Amino acid sequence: MRRRSRPSNGLRLAVRAGAAGTIVAAFAVPVLRRRLRIPAQATVATVAAAPLALAVLYPRSKRRDVALFALQMWAFTVAHELPYDDPDRLRARLRSRYPIRSDRLIGAGRLPNARLQRALAGKPGVEVVNKVLTWTHWLWFIEPYLSLALILVRYNDRFPRAARQMAAVFDLGCVVYFAVPTAPPWWAAEQGLTGEEVRRIMVEVGEPTWGRAWERMYDALGGNPWAAMPSLHFATSLQAALALSEAGKVEGRLAWGYAGTLGFALVYLGEHYVTDLLAGAALVAAVRKGEPLAEPLVRGVNGALQRLERIANG
Repeated sequence: MRRRSRPSNGLRLAVRAGAAGTIVAAFAVPVLRRRLRIPAQATVATVAAAPLALAVLYPRSKRRDVALFALQMWAFTVAHELPYDDPDRLRARLRSRYPIRSDRLIGAGRLPNARLQRALAGKPGVEVVNKVLTWTHWLWFIEPYLSLALILVRYNDRFPRAARQMAAVFDLGCVVYFAVPTAPPWWAAEQGLTGEEVRRIMVEVGEPTWGRAWERMYDALGGNPWAAMPSLHFATSLQAALALSEAGKVEGRLAWGYAGTLGFALVYLGEHYVTDLLAGAALVAAVRKGEPLAEPLVRGVNGALQRLERIANG
């Protein structure tokens, strides 16, 4: 049996340098892209290549799995905000009316957002409800990652698949953001498109809660305000609930409780239409059902990466 020849030092160094350079570029390009007028397509390609480069540079390990997901989320964060570089151009493609029409069908002639807000307005304890639901919304910024951290610590063998599915939900949702920019209900109401009042209750709670810091926090986390379809808030919380349900009963029940509360909050707070939530649920179903169909492509990419990994670490 012939022994596999070791790659030359020159080839090994070239592969490692290329992979390391790709990772450096994934952080440098987003910072420099406006100054250097780097096209959005090149920016997306650069940040999307970083997880692949990391897979080449380091052998498989728990740390590498975590770093791969972190780089994937960095790529999502950069790509998610790119369409808002040119607000005027994005607004020319903005869709506002189709979710209003579909939600009016769901709400029997009225938007569910407006129905919920009017039903609870003035009720005893509504201010507490507003705060609880707003904090439920804010907690989303850490909830998907906490769920994966729990899986990593307690059910390590399930982490790669759970992280892969979560990343796919984020990434495919971002593709829809690019393809079909859609306004949220609070924005449509501000423009007079809904025909009925939809308040943005999160802002009503946020300003007195955070005071002067609120505006800076909002600017930092606001991102692209016209990325409402699908609701990745709901989609990722749903994916987290499914992943945790596969891992443990108690964790799953808690995650389902959070996902259900968040879904209600997103509609009541005026952040999303019910249509957005349904699209988010459909996205999760597509990712999970489509995973076996993508398996041949995934195996092919993994095979190529493993060959480069052997060269880089040979």
